[in-house]
Amino acid sequence: MANLISESTAIAKDYITLGKPKIVSLLLFTALAGMFLASEGYPDLSLTILVMIGGTLASSGANALNQFFDQDIDSKMTRTKDRPIAASRVKPSHAMIYGIGLNLLSFAVFTIYVNWISAILTMSATLFYIFVYTLALKRHTTQNIVIGGAAGALPPMIGWSAVTGDISLAAVYMFAIIFFWTPPHFWALSLILKDDYAKAKVPMLPVVVGVEQTKKSIFLYTLILLALTSMFFTSGSVGWIYFISAIVLGMGFTYFAFKLWRTNGIDHALGTYLYSLGYLFALFGAIMIDVIL
Repeated sequence: MANLISESTAIAKDYITLGKPKIVSLLLFTALAGMFLASEGYPDLSLTILVMIGGTLASSGANALNQFFDQDIDSKMTRTKDRPIAASRVKPSHAMIYGIGLNLLSFAVFTIYVNWISAILTMSATLFYIFVYTLALKRHTTQNIVIGGAAGALPPMIGWSAVTGDISLAAVYMFAIIFFWTPPHFWALSLILKDDYAKAKVPMLPVVVGVEQTKKSIFLYTLILLALTSMFFTSGSVGWIYFISAIVLGMGFTYFAFKLWRTNGIDHALGTYLYSLGYLFALFGAIMIDVIL
């Protein structure tokens, strides 16, 4: 009996791992910020729960499908070789069915209980992530994460549309912020994993153009991000709490990126990567705080 429970727990853990719960939590947080902004305060609790459920299902399913298609790459990289499919703990066909099933459930939740716009946007995020990023771009171009980042930028737009039933300038701004945040965030990580990506023949930016050019690109993107997040204030959708937060957080991100660029090697890559994670949580947290105060 004890062995059966242990095996069942291990299987459940592997299927949860397929969904990449840490990534899902960040996506859900930005979707929640979109709901707060659209509601101009606290969003309806039942609607919020439905969006969180639907978003979790879609994101987890998309991540499972990503690992299905990337199993050969994952098996070659130190960071990913212990993932459930790469380590042969979950059958690829099972993961594929699991990923498709979760996305169909998500589409049903959004269509029946929320609205069709948020349902289409959510399904579009999965389709774009799998067919555009994973299959078309990741193995063929250094612009993989630049263009592919659009999938991860959709959650706040989904949260907004779940409340309003439409897409406005504010939703587009939130999409754009994550879209331009993704490259410097991911490139900082790719600097650390450059050899891994090279071994797996994935053309990430530092593998193709080198470390120095990648560090320069990270810095330039943080400048664009600082400008973009500041411009959001001029839309009238957010207030001074957001604006001050955006300036302070953006200057911090720019400082980390500048230090990375102007220092030999990649000693500051990890710090830049970790700051970028905290940056996005804090920035979208500031959006929520701004609308409720």
